[in-house]
Amino acid sequence: MCALDVFRSTIEVMLEDGVLTREEKRLIIKLANALGLQDDEPSMIYSAIKNGEKIESGHEVTPNEQRLVYTRVFEVAIVNASLSRDEFRVLAHLREQFSIDDDDHARIESDLRDLIRQKTEDENVIDKLLGTLRDSVSLVGGLFDSVRTKST
Repeated sequence: MCALDVFRSTIEVMLEDGVLTREEKRLIIKLANALGLQDDEPSMIYSAIKNGEKIESGHEVTPNEQRLVYTRVFEVAIVNASLSRDEFRVLAHLREQFSIDDDDHARIESDLRDLIRQKTEDENVIDKLLGTLRDSVSLVGGLFDSVRTKST
């Protein structure tokens, strides 16, 4: 799995509705950072998409890096505390790209729960974020299942 291919396909998913929301832009920034893209690569990929051009493959993303990238993007998405359908589609797409099954997703969710608890002591914030996280697990899983069904 090539980092530039993952980034490009994720941007294409975001652009399906013709609009890049503020939340999607936050995810783009985190995704580019998590994938280790060079400063000029995101704009190069966006231009290639707009112009229908091919891009050269970048560095390979190892399975451990894939899990870390997904976790970082998922964390940014849930910190918003109200996930949009667009954000869910991005997470489902990344799950499909990285072959993250339900068990992997559950482990990532557990790690994020621990992280949220470590980052804040405010029980209201914890409850809100964990509620968003709980809701997201079923919705992302459902979207992932529909993506998986379409691609088979």
